[in-house]
Amino acid sequence: MRTAKTAHATVERCVMNKIYRILGKRGRITIPFEIRKRVGFSYNDVLSFTESADGRTVVVRREKICNNCKETVEPTTDKVTLLDFLNGLSEEEQHAALVHLSVKWANKQHMKVDLQKV
Repeated sequence: MRTAKTAHATVERCVMNKIYRILGKRGRITIPFEIRKRVGFSYNDVLSFTESADGRTVVVRREKICNNCKETVEPTTDKVTLLDFLNGLSEEEQHAALVHLSVKWANKQHMKVDLQKV
């Protein structure tokens, strides 16, 4: 029998795992790193999407296509350019990247000025 304390802990755990993402204009979304790590998703995994009967929920599963696939397939050496990476981000993520890089650049410029004064 569940006590109020264990029920609260279960609800709290579910709320803590809820992460919001904005669906991009191309219909893309990034599965957050924390979730990918926790459920074991990795690069080149095949994922299936199943819509529930309510039409509001989608279940994402990693699919096993064949036995020992990783042992028989050569790893890919696809290279992603910085431009491709940035273009794949949502507008919100691009803005965050711009702000981050601008602050980082400004800090380096500030350090250069400080060193020149010494």
